[in-house]
Amino acid sequence: MEKILKAIADVITNPPIPHEPHKQSLKNWAMYCLRDRGFIVVFAQNADFAVQFKNGDKFYFKVTNQAEGLDNSLNWIVWDNVNKTTCLIPQA
Repeated sequence: MEKILKAIADVITNPPIPHEPHKQSLKNWAMYCLRDRGFIVVFAQNADFAVQFKNGDKFYFKVTNQAEGLDNSLNWIVWDNVNKTTCLIPQA
C-alpha cells in the first residue's frame, strides 16, 4: 500500500501538466494526471474519485485547497495556492 501511495504522490508532485486553477478543477486535473500515468480512475460515492487496481482494491481520494481539518479516513490531494504545489496526505 505504501508503494502505491508513493507512486501516486510522485504523479501529483511531478505532474505531466501543471495545475492551473483558472483552467481546470483540482479534481479533474488530478484524475487526468493519474490516468495519464496508467492508473484506473473510477467514480466513488463518498469521495471525489477512486483509483482501482486489477485485483479490485480501491484507494479513495478527496481534493481540497485547505490542508486543515481533513477527515483522516481518506487520502487527500491538497493544492497549496501560495506555493503553487500539490501534495498527497495519506489516510491515517
